Order: sequence, then structure tokens, then C-alpha cells
Amino acid sequence: MSTEPVLDTRELAKDYGDQLGLSPTTLQVGKGELVLLVGPNGAGKSTFLGLCAGLLEPTGGEVLVTGAEVGSQAARASTSVVPDDPVLYDDLSVWEHAEYVARLHQMDDWDELAAILVERLALGDRRHDLPSRFSRGLRQKTSLLLGLLRPADLLLVDEPFVGLDAPGQSTLVELLEEVVAAGVTAVVSSHQLDLADRATRCIGLRDGVVVHDGPASRDIVRDLTGG
Repeated sequence: MSTEPVLDTRELAKDYGDQLGLSPTTLQVGKGELVLLVGPNGAGKSTFLGLCAGLLEPTGGEVLVTGAEVGSQAARASTSVVPDDPVLYDDLSVWEHAEYVARLHQMDDWDELAAILVERLALGDRRHDLPSRFSRGLRQKTSLLLGLLRPADLLLVDEPFVGLDAPGQSTLVELLEEVVAAGVTAVVSSHQLDLADRATRCIGLRDGVVVHDGPASRDIVRDLTGG
């Protein structure tokens, strides 16, 4: 275990005027942890991930990724983000998306890993198609392909199981488990009970406040989500 946390939030806070997004939160996530981020709708999960990704400006505190301030070039290079709403180009095919991301991150021999991910995500027969014309589930798979392809120390994933069929959900659980076993730190916002069996830690949010930070289990996830 690295002595320096991969993700380090210090009194991190966000408010939206008259609405609290995240109360001051201090926590550290180490190398190779699989953290399940749970809570009811509006609990602050997407706000937390957005702050850690550098996509939102905090109203207090700070975030460090591998010791670098979030938003810096070093932090961005270390962080892969899979948002809840896939962000894709209208005029690039699935494979062209993969090549673009690989070139952007100066990856050598990227095509072998990309081909493996394409097949495992059941995108093999759609690799030359435009994701802009895909269903929600296929767009989600394309977004996951890109998030898992690029090198990263920290993987932030927001509700990745939405729109996926049962085989796709099972494959995603396996892929997340594998990248964590390879040393990547993953923070995943999800109520997926299969993932609760694999997670090393669960962080529960309610009304922007951390109400649980400890073991993950199906019962804990049900309790924190009111399910």
C-alpha cells in the first residue's frame, strides 16, 4: 500500500447558493481500493465525483490526486472519468474514439488492449459504427471502453450500470475488479449489489454529508439507499 493516498480530500465542500452539495469532507483513498459511493438521489454523489475530477469548483477545501492539486496537469493525467451521461463525438466511430484517447495519452500498443475491451464489452460488431446513433446502453459501453483504456491511477465512475443488460453488468463488475487488482484506485457511484460483494470500502452520503465510511456489504448498501 502506498504511503501517499491516491485521492485526498481536505475539508472539501460545495454549495449551490441555497442548496448544500457537499459538507466539508476529509477522507483518503489508497492505492488499489475499490470504493463504492452510495446514497439516495440528491445525496451528493455526483457532486463529490465532479469535485474529485476537477469538473466542479469547490466552495471550500481542496482535493489532491497522487499528491497533485486537482485540475493540475499531473492530476488530470492521473485521473480517468466515466460520467453518468456519456460524452462522445458525433463523427467518430467506436474504434476512432479509442484511437483518439490512446493518442491523446501517448499510449503505445494500445490497439491490443482496445480490441480486448471492445470484445468484452460486446462492441465487436459495432466498432466501426457511430456511438451518436447508439442506444443508451451502447453509449455507456463506449464510454466505459474509453475510461478503462486510458492509463490512470484514479478511476472515477458515476452510475456506470445504467442502461446495461445483465451480461454487460456482470462484465463491468469483472473489469472493475481487474483494474483494481492491477493497482488502480476506483471510486464508483452505484447501488449495484454485485459490486458491493467486491468493494473494499463503502462511503455513504446523505444530504451532502458522509454518514458511512467503512465496510461494504449488500445490507449496508440497502440501508444507505433506503432499498
